[in-house]
Amino acid sequence: MASIGTQSPAARLLSVVVIALSCWWTTSIQAASDRAPAVDRDTVVVAINKAIENLDVHMAGSGDASRTAFQLYDALYTFDLTGRLIPNLATAHRVSPDGLTWRFTLRPGVRFHNGDRLTSADVKFSMERILNPETRSSRRPALAPVMDKVETPDAQTVVFHLKQPDGAFLNKMAGYLYVVPEKYTKGLAKLEDFSRAPVGSGPWKFVENRVGETVTLERFDGYWGPKPKAKRLILRVIDEPSTRLNALITGEVDLADGIPPTDVEKLRQNTAFDVMVNPVSSPLHIRLYSNRPELPVSKLEVRQALNYAIDQNAIIKNVLYGLGEPLATYFSKHYPVGGDPTLKPYPYDPDKARALLKAAGYPNGFSTKLYSPVGWPKELAEVIAGYWSQIGVQAEIQRLDYAAWTRLNNTHKSDPMTLTPFSNAIFDLSSTLQGAVLKTGNWSDYYNPKVEELAAKVLPISDPVQRGRLFKEIGKILHDDAAAIYITEEVTVFAKKKGLKWGALRGSVNLNFRDIGWN
Repeated sequence: MASIGTQSPAARLLSVVVIALSCWWTTSIQAASDRAPAVDRDTVVVAINKAIENLDVHMAGSGDASRTAFQLYDALYTFDLTGRLIPNLATAHRVSPDGLTWRFTLRPGVRFHNGDRLTSADVKFSMERILNPETRSSRRPALAPVMDKVETPDAQTVVFHLKQPDGAFLNKMAGYLYVVPEKYTKGLAKLEDFSRAPVGSGPWKFVENRVGETVTLERFDGYWGPKPKAKRLILRVIDEPSTRLNALITGEVDLADGIPPTDVEKLRQNTAFDVMVNPVSSPLHIRLYSNRPELPVSKLEVRQALNYAIDQNAIIKNVLYGLGEPLATYFSKHYPVGGDPTLKPYPYDPDKARALLKAAGYPNGFSTKLYSPVGWPKELAEVIAGYWSQIGVQAEIQRLDYAAWTRLNNTHKSDPMTLTPFSNAIFDLSSTLQGAVLKTGNWSDYYNPKVEELAAKVLPISDPVQRGRLFKEIGKILHDDAAAIYITEEVTVFAKKKGLKWGALRGSVNLNFRDIGWN
């Protein structure tokens, strides 16, 4: 191996970052002297890596919703820990032969946290609340194009009439249509008041949100289904990975997400903890505002150059310590329908990158700004910027806390580019397509007429073979068009005390604490 002094500038930067990461993340992993709960056997304390700002599941950004939705709310259907669809508030459903009418039978005897009975009127209200533009729901773009009207023939029956067939409609019901109480919600003075005192019908009910610090939930003993073993759940925000890990080691928390990659193997050897590595079918990428003609990234050659200029394999090996896989397109290859493991990522080719920049009219590169949210190591953005500097692109890194970054990213103000994942919300690629790729997407600043045309074909189709073929075709276009800067398949790592019973929702960043508790 060459000494640091003889390495190329990009390689030197990567070497320095590896050393810095080792110093920053390395924690003395010794067996915890006390495996007891952080508080008591009725309480579970979970260290999470991002603050929860909005508890309104219809308004919340994906990061907030992924931490709270399963806890506070129920949907007509839900996902088990493998991502399989199972009944939740509904006991059964029927679909008309033309795919335009969906009739759901509701579970009897369900109550909201405030004691109100849950009926079909609440389901209708929840759907219409999402569709109302004034709600500013992040779920609206996925539902508004297909929803026509909702009928409630009786208190236990709700019927959805669609404008067109939707091959992922049941997935959307499970991932987006969380039910809130009509009477309570309409009685609030302002839309924002619901987030301050949310009411759902899930297994946990809201107690307190100290924004940026903790969210405290209490077991809902009136829950219709199996109840959590613990009585109290505290989600504690700890941004820095080393601090979060240390809180687990010292016993201050019982479970932690976002374990630093450097410490995974050492934790695995420790008999006090269980370590869970979870591929989450989520592309970690750099979102580009390519529909802005005044920006360099509006040019195909520039987008391709930025992809050729980074070494995905080296980043995964040295910055993420092997926790990841090279990424070829927006669509994770781990999706059973539409994922394409044969599609090859951009190879590392800085010479080709320089030639592409020259062809695009930027022979000396250009300057840009790159947003980097807390939750990912700052070294990740630094290494990417280092690679780009070798082809003349100077990226000024803007490091923001997660809440501030979310406010920008959700309102199309994280321009000209930002590091971001795109979570697997409904176990169907239509979520990524509609959210991050189509011109109407909440997190899309990209437009390709061919993709729009293919999307119109694939979204109504329910047949998995046809659906998979079209998604693969779209994925290939997104690769060739360099719709984003592709970095890695996302992997999350959890660690917990041995005595705590909990399993991660596989293939998703959503946290499900419905059955958490102490053995």
